[in-house]
Parts: sequence; structure tokens; C-alpha cells
Amino acid sequence: MSKWKYPFLLLGGIGISNVGGWVYLIALNLIILNETGSPLAIALLYMLGPIATICSNVWSGSLIDRINTRRLMMLLDFFRAFCIALIPLSPSLIYMYVLAFLINIGSAIFEPTSMVYMTKLIPEEARQRFNALRSFLNSCGSLIGPSIAGLLFWMGTPYTAIYVNAVALFCSVLILMMLPNVDSSHRETKVNGSTWGMVVNDFRVIFNFSKRNSYITRIYLLFSGTIIFMTAIDSLEAAFAKKVLSISDTNYGFLLSIFGAGIILSSIINIVFSKQLAVTGLIGFGTIFTSIGYVLFYGANGFVSASFAVFIIGLAVTFGNTGYLTYFQDNIPTNMMGRFISIFSVIEAALIISLTLITGLASEFSSIRPVGLVASFAFFILGLIAIKTVNGGKGANLENVSLKD
Repeated sequence: MSKWKYPFLLLGGIGISNVGGWVYLIALNLIILNETGSPLAIALLYMLGPIATICSNVWSGSLIDRINTRRLMMLLDFFRAFCIALIPLSPSLIYMYVLAFLINIGSAIFEPTSMVYMTKLIPEEARQRFNALRSFLNSCGSLIGPSIAGLLFWMGTPYTAIYVNAVALFCSVLILMMLPNVDSSHRETKVNGSTWGMVVNDFRVIFNFSKRNSYITRIYLLFSGTIIFMTAIDSLEAAFAKKVLSISDTNYGFLLSIFGAGIILSSIINIVFSKQLAVTGLIGFGTIFTSIGYVLFYGANGFVSASFAVFIIGLAVTFGNTGYLTYFQDNIPTNMMGRFISIFSVIEAALIISLTLITGLASEFSSIRPVGLVASFAFFILGLIAIKTVNGGKGANLENVSLKD
């Protein structure tokens, strides 16, 4: 059990940060809604995430691959905690948006940094189980976080919840301090004299790596496509449930709980049977059945059929995510993982904004159900491509890549 000491500490930090993230998101939504009463103001808040990714991840991968990842994670958690603690002190709404944008910048950089650190910390044979445990914690956070937020709102105000999240991120920093350093000391010296030319050269390195390892690139593009479709389709989900299916607020809460139950069950299956479940099978099964779940959801005619659909989505998406994450950790060299993820996430964020805007406008001029079904069937085609890719691929043929490649 001692070999799981550090992974469990890392999972504890992830769990605390995830619960705090839900508390922060709900609290900030309420604060801005109370200030403005405008759904557009809330929509703008959600657009800050992908915009921050585009602004930061063009250059952050070059930073991540050249400095100590644990220290960078600690710095980013401290930075986000500090910005969150300033939100209740903001004199106007514009300052809240600026702080929220900075927090999203920190989160956008933290994600690839944590992926690099996890890959180095977790032994290859334990990664699939670790990723399943991580999915389990994330799903628990999506269920527990809103409950904690509601309790804090009852005890105080949304600002109380904001301060609690700042404290949670400070606790995450303390946990990171107890984790080992997984980077060699020479990484710190290579960030000196960082220039735009270095960033451009890093783009060339990732482009060449992607060409030489086209199978890995195709798998990553499938993963990005899954995220893009899910984000765009999910933007219609609440309106479809409330306006088309006429589901009450209480039943909508139950619907989200059923989705979380699907994630939890899938996570447990992944944890128990991690040795028996092939990574490529998780990718193919997860992608195709997630898309089928969305087709069933937008074809639903009531609460029961919608519940079955969201359970399928929760079950399948966890299999897919576990498979994709494990595959990347096993096949992308850690000395370029930060740049690879960051550069592709910029493209992903731009496509998320575009497709979400298209589906939103289409649902305004048409109706929600047909738009949701068209998008879901397009996602289903992506699922078929995923099945064909993982069944027809011969696996990755990695080359030894250095920072100077």
C-alpha cells in the first residue's frame, strides 16, 4: 500500500480542488445573476474558460516542459486562491470578470501541468486505475460540491462560499508540498532567455512529432472531438430538459444525480477491472456509447427516458476519458507532454467556442430538439471513427524525442 501513498495524496488534492471548483462556480454564477439578472452575463462567464485557454496555452506548454511541474502547480493553486479571495472585495462587476479570467488562465495552465506531473509520479501499470479513481473523485465532486454550496448559502452568502473555495485551494497547495519532486534539476535552467522564437520552435517540434506519430495524433484528435461535441451539445441540455421535456427543478436535480451515478458506477468498474479492460476498448466503447446516450437524450419524451439516456452518458464518458488519459500518459513523451497538450487545447478551445455558438444560434432560429439530434448524430459519426481507428491501429511507434528536437 506504501506505493500508493503519494498517488492518494495527489488524489486528495484533486478532490479538494474539484469540490471547491464547483462551490466557486455556483457561487460566482449566483453573484453575477444577482448583480445583473442577465442570462447573457452568465453566458459570458462560461466563455471566459476557452478564451483563457487560447490566450495562455499558445505559450504555456513551452514553460511547463522546462520548469519544475510541482512548483508550478503550487504557484498556480496559490495564484488562483488569491484571485478567488479578491472576488468579494471587487468594487464592480468588471473586476469580477477580470479576476474570473485570471482564474481561468491559471486553470488552463494547471491542467496540462498536472497531467505531466501525474504521468511522472504514477507508475505505468497503475495509471489506468489512478485515472479511474480520479474520475470517481471528479464525479463525487460534481455531486458533493453543489450540496456544500447550498449549505454554505444557507449558512451565509455566496461570498462565504467563495472564501471557502480559496481556503480549499490553499489546502491543495499544502498537499502538493508533501508530494515528491519528479523533475530533474536541469529543467529549471532551460527556461532562461525564453523568447517568442522558442515558442515558434516548439510548435515545429510538436508538428514534426505529430506527423511521425500520426496514430497518437489521431487518438488525441478523437479525444478533442469528444470534448468539443459534448461541450456544444451540453450547452442545450438544460434548456431542452426544462423547455421541451418540461422537467421541474427538482427532477432536473435528480437527472444530474443520475448522470453522476453513471460516472460513479463506471469508475468503480474501471477501478476493479483495470487489469482486464483494454485501453483501446475503453476509447472505442466510451466514445460510441457517449454519442448514443446523447441521441437517446435528445430523442427522449419524458423524465424516465431522459434519465436512462443521461445514465448511459455518465457510464460511457468515464470509460472513454479513462482510456484516453491512460493512452496519452503511456504514449506521449513527458518531456514534450506539456507542449503537446497545450498546443492542441488552443485549437480545441477555438472549436468549442465556434460549435457552441453555432448550436446556440441554430436553436434560436430553429428548435432545440432537432439541433440537439443533428449534433448528436454528428457525434455518433465521430464515435464510429473512434471504433474504426482503435480497431485498425497498430499502436504507437514512438521515437525518442528531446527538447531540442
